[in-house]
Amino acid sequence: MGSIVTKDGIHLHYDEYGTGERAVLSAQVGFYPEGMQQALAEKGYHVYCMTLRGFAPSDYITEDYGNAWYDVFADDAVCLADALGIRQFAYMGASHGAGVGWHLMLRHPERVSGFVAVVPGPHSLAEGVMSYRQMLMQGIISAPPPFDPPIDDDPEREARRTKREAWLRTLPEVDPREKQIDYGRPLMRLGTEEKLQEVLSSIQTPTLILGGAEDPISTPELMMRTARCLPHCKLVMYSNCGHNIDTDLTEELTEEADRFLQQTEKNGKWYTFRD
Repeated sequence: MGSIVTKDGIHLHYDEYGTGERAVLSAQVGFYPEGMQQALAEKGYHVYCMTLRGFAPSDYITEDYGNAWYDVFADDAVCLADALGIRQFAYMGASHGAGVGWHLMLRHPERVSGFVAVVPGPHSLAEGVMSYRQMLMQGIISAPPPFDPPIDDDPEREARRTKREAWLRTLPEVDPREKQIDYGRPLMRLGTEEKLQEVLSSIQTPTLILGGAEDPISTPELMMRTARCLPHCKLVMYSNCGHNIDTDLTEELTEEADRFLQQTEKNGKWYTFRD
């Protein structure tokens, strides 16, 4: 583990996994200790998991960045890469962590060799801009929609979900300063679904979208829309899976991510081409 200091004096915490030469960065509110990031490290990648500013153990934030939260998060990821001496890296993120990836590719495309986007949406701006996390914190909704479909016929996955839920119960109470943060949804400042699609179409970075057919947050319709917009995209969707697919099917998704990242390293594309 380690920490860096940004130009505006914010301490950012990161954990480090693996020792490979190929760098993968990920930036989220928090990380499950048995997730895709750690699994990628076992595949030979050097993985850096940065906790977003505003969330422990990174510094708390009292300033409201409005529509610029994800821009700040993306710039922080580049700040981490600069501090570590990493010129180019692959980025991997799930849900809001994938939201950081969209802004990273738009603000710093030259730094990202490939984007592994797990349940990434992004949300249609016609649906509103408040994050589900903040709607829960403010009591606007009592509970989010069920993130995952029932899997009564799959005891291995049930055991994995039970283990993850037990780990979540061990986490400390959220600091009140964290509860005040609403980073919203990625690409909010674009304002309309039409503009969002236009901007997505400009992204040239090879992108792998991984999602579940029963995800109520990053719905299949949203992910298909995104895949249609992106000029260099591979979409893999799993039936009987929801928003927590990366912890449900960690090994399966990591295999897909590894295959994709190896391919982008070879020729900068998401597909194999032979004469």
